[in-house]
Amino acid sequence: MQPDRSIAVGFVLAALILAMDIATKAAVLAWMEYGASLEWLPVLNIVHVLNRGAAFSFLHGAGGWQRYFFIGIALAASALLVYMIRRAGTSHTERISYGLILGGALANMFDRVARGAVVDWIDLHWGSYHWPAFNLADIGITLGAAFIIFHELFGRKQARPARG
Repeated sequence: MQPDRSIAVGFVLAALILAMDIATKAAVLAWMEYGASLEWLPVLNIVHVLNRGAAFSFLHGAGGWQRYFFIGIALAASALLVYMIRRAGTSHTERISYGLILGGALANMFDRVARGAVVDWIDLHWGSYHWPAFNLADIGITLGAAFIIFHELFGRKQARPARG
């Protein structure tokens, strides 16, 4: 029996998200002072901020314990995602989704271990209204979650009851 190539695709996507995120954050750290902002497009700034919390800076100011809490969550989620990618019966779309999420989780975990906080550098805004800054790892996680939702809503074949 030939191995399922979509398993490799999931892990390659995870590695790509991880590598691209590490590279872009390294560029921001090397070229920008902390707190700096560079207008790049009318709706996009490149910034250098640190997030000690999670999405939307949840628990950012919690005092430090959240670093270890989020590292633990990332480790547990990563182990589950590796299992789900390798599991028989996981669809190609699900493996792609899990790979994107895995790469993002590992990349943000890497930041928490190495720096104590996640480097965010993408600042989308409309006039004075700014979305919270984010990074490529966050994009991987968000795309992976969106693909799973889309797959669940529209991609699965509906089981039809047997007539008898």
